[in-house]
Order: sequence, then structure tokens, then C-alpha cells
Amino acid sequence: MTNPLDEMYEYEEWATKALLLVAGLLFGGIALNLLNVDNPLTDFLYEYYLDPVLSESSGDTDYNMANTLTYAIVLALFALALSAWLRRLGLDHSDAMILALLPYVFWAVLGEIVEDASMFDASIAPYFVSPGIHFQTAAWVVVAGAFGYRIANDESTSGDEAMSKVDGAVTILILAQIGIYYSSIQAGSVASSEGFENTAMLACLLAALLLPTLISDRHLADFTLIQRCVFLVGLGGSIVFLGPLLSFGISNPDQVTLWPLAVVIGAPALLAYQMYQTGLPAAEELAEHGFVAGILPPGMTEEQYDDLESPDKNLIESLRNKAVMASPVVFLAVAGQVIDGLATGIGIEAFGYHEKHLLSAEIIEFFGSAYGFSALKLALGGLIWYIFAMVNFEHRQQHFRLLLGMAILTVGMAPGLRDIGRLALGV
Repeated sequence: MTNPLDEMYEYEEWATKALLLVAGLLFGGIALNLLNVDNPLTDFLYEYYLDPVLSESSGDTDYNMANTLTYAIVLALFALALSAWLRRLGLDHSDAMILALLPYVFWAVLGEIVEDASMFDASIAPYFVSPGIHFQTAAWVVVAGAFGYRIANDESTSGDEAMSKVDGAVTILILAQIGIYYSSIQAGSVASSEGFENTAMLACLLAALLLPTLISDRHLADFTLIQRCVFLVGLGGSIVFLGPLLSFGISNPDQVTLWPLAVVIGAPALLAYQMYQTGLPAAEELAEHGFVAGILPPGMTEEQYDDLESPDKNLIESLRNKAVMASPVVFLAVAGQVIDGLATGIGIEAFGYHEKHLLSAEIIEFFGSAYGFSALKLALGGLIWYIFAMVNFEHRQQHFRLLLGMAILTVGMAPGLRDIGRLALGV
């Protein structure tokens, strides 16, 4: 018999087919260009997608309507398609998954700031601009996940031995990142210049390699082996990129401005913490009865839930608004939007930066101030909370719920942290 959990929703099948079509068009256009065949597809791809990426590696390039809409659509399609494959693989769908993936937001951001500071040589720099940075980040997630998945499903190993193998795989993958990226940084003009202080780089290199030993198993007790591998590889890679940035700041103290960093990270962090503390009692009460706010029991549809009359439903409805606040899917997504809003407001109004994204630029122009955009982002955070509080996901839609939260988190937190990071370093 077919496991109903393995079955794809119709929209998941269409999303997968659409992604394959997009990939086919992309590689087809590139192939025709390599073959020197003149065609409108190649011209369109290079004008609206590839040339802006190549030019951004040597300086910032504004987004255009075509690539802005395409990236948004592809992101949505990716979340829909990937949720089906994660479900088929039987991967964990708890909130621990989004925490395991969170370091890759920082990985991408820190890598982009290293590129903004012109610390990579020409061989690596083009891969740290959008959308290449996203594919590169995804590649490390997939590789780390594949290592963890293989070890977790190896019936010949279990317990401490499996944990040891995961930590060994983590060390190898972090070492690979050090080899790839530090060699490029050392070959670049910044790190090789006279007076560059590389002590912080070396310290972070050592910390990244020792990460599996430095982090107590107790702190990762809620992670599966796969999540442990993914989390540590992402965190180790983030530390690898943090090293050059610390060295850059130490070597160029006159360029460093730290107060925006404290505001942009500190205020959303406090908001996220307050949301978690507010929602935790309600979430724990639901958990005692076997429920999670916004997630329906196995086999129950939205229509069946709407028609249901029971004490359990009354309990859920009375607690769900607060309970969802304790979910990392929600409070991290809200915090990400607030980070983006504050970074944009401070960067433009206090430091004279400009907005590259078309929609954001239109919003700022409408309000007449970038702080209007900040206020709108705060309101958007409230809307995100409301949506997750009101929407019910079917049991087999939990992976989609996680990916949706991750997507919302990323599109806010990633550009916000990058903006404020480069501002803090004066690059």
C-alpha cells in the first residue's frame, strides 16, 4: 500500500515541474551562449539575470523587475517542492529543523560581507552575490544533510559511534570551507596587504575546527543526527567567515561603527525573546494535550477541523494566538522582518545609503522616509504572527510550514544583517 504521507499534493507536483522548467531554461540559455548561437532566450537571461550578478561582484547593482519577480516566484516554488521531498525522506518536521538551518542565514550574510569588503580574490568573489550565494548556501546544507542522513541510516552504527562519525564529518566539511575560502582570502589584496592583522582569522579557524568538541551535547539534545550535522557545519562555516571580518575591523578601526549593529540586532532579539516568553506557557499547555498550535492532527483536514465541536478544539482556539509566539518558525520570521526594517531605516537616514530593491524603494518614496519602511516592516511582523496564529496546516504540511517560516525569515534577516554588517565595517 502507498503511504499517504509519501503522496504529493497537486501543487507540489506542479511546483516541482515548474522548477525543472526554470532550470532547463537557465542551462539551455547558458549552453546556447557557449555554443555562440544567437537566440532571444540567452539575450534575456544575460540582460536581466546573469549580467547584473556578474557586475555586482565588482560593485553593487540595482535589481530589476524581471529578476525581482523571478526570485520571489522561484523561492515560493522551491519551498513547495522541497517540502514534499523532505516528507518523503522522513526528515524531522519539528521546530528544531529551523534552528538547525538558522546558521546558514548567517553563513550567507557573513560571506557576502567578506565579498563586500573585497577580501576574496577574483576566483571566488562572483559566487558570493545573489543568486549564486543562495545556490552555494543550499549546496552546503545538502552536503551536510547527506552526510548526516547516511550516518543516521547506517544500521551498523548507533549511539555514541554514530555521534562520533557525525562530528568527524562536521570537522571535515568545516576544514573544506577553510581550505576553499581562506585560500581565496589570503590570495586577495586585503589580507595580503601590509598591516593586516590576521590573529582573529586564526582564532576563528581554530574555534571552527574544535566546534564539535566545544559545544556540549546537552545543548544539541533536541537535534537528530542529521540536524546536528547540518547545524554544526553551518555554524562552523559562519565562524570561518567571521574571522576575516574581525580581522578587517581590527586592521581598520577608523572605519568601524558599532552602534547600528547593536540596535539592529538587539531590538529584534529582545522582541523575539519576549514573544517566546509570552507564548511558552500556552504552547506547553497545548503540548501536554498532544497539540501544536496551527498543526492539525494526522488525517484531519481544514474542513473537518472547522466542523469539529469538542473541548480539545476549544482549548486550542483559546491558546493558539499566544502559543504560536513560542515557535521559532514565528518569532524568528518576525524578528527577521524587523531587522530588515531597522537596517534599512538607519542605513538610509543616518548613513546615506540607498535602496536597491524596487518594491522597497517605492515604499520608501511613498512614505518620504526610510523610517516609514521600518514601521511597515514592524507591521508586517505583526501580520506574519497573525497568519501563523490563524492558519491550520495539515499534519503532512509541517515541512512546508517550516520552509515557509524559513523563507520569510531569510528574505528579511539576510539583507538586513548584510546591510548593517557592511555599514558597521564601513564597506
